[in-house]
Amino acid sequence: MTSKTDVVLILGSGPNAVEAQSMPRADLGRVVAINNAWRVLPDWDFCIHPEDFPPDRRPPMDRSGGTLVTYESYVPIQNRYGGFVYAGGTMAFTAAYWALGALKPRVMAFLGCDMVYAPTGNTHFYGTGEADPLRADVTLQSLEGKAARLALLAARQGCHCVNLSENESRLVYPRAQPGALRDLAVPGAPESTLAETKEAELGYLVASGRYWEVQDQFDADALREIDALWLEAYQARMA
Repeated sequence: MTSKTDVVLILGSGPNAVEAQSMPRADLGRVVAINNAWRVLPDWDFCIHPEDFPPDRRPPMDRSGGTLVTYESYVPIQNRYGGFVYAGGTMAFTAAYWALGALKPRVMAFLGCDMVYAPTGNTHFYGTGEADPLRADVTLQSLEGKAARLALLAARQGCHCVNLSENESRLVYPRAQPGALRDLAVPGAPESTLAETKEAELGYLVASGRYWEVQDQFDADALREIDALWLEAYQARMA
């Protein structure tokens, strides 16, 4: 897949994911559903999940038009963007980097990906679930820093990152309405950042994508500094 796509929706499993059902489907473009989110929109285009996602929770493939995206497809693409260590080990960011490489969108909108979990009540659209982005992981010290990194690298490809959610969010992107997505101008390409220089100096890349098997070799302080540099660069661009 190398043709340019206008709009891509990255659909997560947050409680507000169901709001996609009331949005004009034509405004959402191609839908990349993460894990269980395929249940929200029956006409999703892609469903992406990790290799340990239980088979009984995967979508039935007895309909036309839907494509499964597994680690065999997304690991090589994410490695092109620096690998999981820098990009962040959440499926929201994994889905976005895959979409950048495979679909080449002009606009990438997020819904159900706020990564904010209420202490009581439903944490996901289907009830309660594991707050995976909050797990103890050296790559997930700053979800905001990871989101900023994605947005800057996406802008370099002429792609906007926006958030369709109206709720509190760990994503640092501008809020947007579905009907306005196609009116967004192509963003200017940001210059190289100090964060990229620091990443190159560290050289943390695990080709298999299974960074957790060797994460005891990573310098947490250095990764925290890189996250801060990405966030600083993004905030300066958006100021």
